[in-house]
Amino acid sequence: MKIFCLGAAGKISRESVLDLLQSDRVHKVTIGDNNESMGREVVAWLQDDRVDFVKVDVFQADQTAALMRHYDLVMDGTPISINHESTQCIAQACVHGVNLNGTGPEFAFHDAFFEAGKTYVPGFGMTPGITNVMARYAYDRLETIDTIRISHGAFRPFAFSPAITETTRIEYEPRLESRIVFEDGEFKQVEPFARPLKVKLPEPFGTHTQYIIPHAETQTIPKSFKEKGVRLVEVRGTWPPANMQLLRALYDWGFLENETVKVAEAEVGIMDAIASYLLQSEQGTTTQLYGYALHVEVTGTENGKPVCYTLTTTHPASDGSVVGWERLRAYTRSVGIPMSIAAKLILDQQASAVGVVTPELAFDPELVFAELEKRQIAIHIDKQDIG
Repeated sequence: MKIFCLGAAGKISRESVLDLLQSDRVHKVTIGDNNESMGREVVAWLQDDRVDFVKVDVFQADQTAALMRHYDLVMDGTPISINHESTQCIAQACVHGVNLNGTGPEFAFHDAFFEAGKTYVPGFGMTPGITNVMARYAYDRLETIDTIRISHGAFRPFAFSPAITETTRIEYEPRLESRIVFEDGEFKQVEPFARPLKVKLPEPFGTHTQYIIPHAETQTIPKSFKEKGVRLVEVRGTWPPANMQLLRALYDWGFLENETVKVAEAEVGIMDAIASYLLQSEQGTTTQLYGYALHVEVTGTENGKPVCYTLTTTHPASDGSVVGWERLRAYTRSVGIPMSIAAKLILDQQASAVGVVTPELAFDPELVFAELEKRQIAIHIDKQDIG
């Protein structure tokens, strides 16, 4: 298998590549990125003669697609803001694909992938991705579905990379159209910090108040699970308490509007300046506890009785007691590994269809759970009668 890894100079996508390389069926991996120095740093870090680097620009679609065409699949770890451009390159190359964050532009290319007989799965990290699969596990067992509440705790620094800093800011931007819930047959836009709910995550993460965030699960699951009558889909998330405290202050003071201010003779967006500071500061690039925890709660009926499925995840501690899961890598591995799993399942012909296929419909949940377990990420399932 030959796999092209777009945007893999980043700290998350390099973990996807590392996981791919554990298979002896993979005989070539190319890191494709516009940052040559970081890309070559990743090649050196991987220490594997199957890996090489090529500089690419997704805004040069013809050139990038021509490079991708010689591979079996493209893993796309580029930032959210260029999802349309990166997916266009993959569609034009007529190869299989999967990306990390799946925010919607990918569906415009469904016909291109379908006609080429290729599968593209948008958004297969921890969330979206594994959260969709966890919800699907409950869906497969329930006769009817009432509510789906998806939550996650992403315990990482505010700004360990430019892409993550961008994601952090975007999710709480005022008037963001994609910050929605699905309720009683319609999508409803909500403000930042809407619908607070205390969510108990597996230890060591604890209980946190979480708020609605803009995530792909809310957009795709209502359609995918429509036949079982789903009434409510909500997605919430949290970062470390200090991050959330900072975000709340930035929102309350209007900084998240990113209005332009004049500093000496320069004009800059106020959030752009704050993001630059965080990327260069200890406060922005470190945190006390690292890792990722998912919590998915689905209510409905099974054998005619009301029940609630609660699915959660755990992984090795970030305290250095388990090699490879130290500090930030407990977070980056958690997010990066699922994309590699999706890539392998597609190439093993385990995907459910061709075209652009949402994560909750793409694979058998138990196949995905088994692959996660091999990598020390455990899925815990609890079913309770609620009648």
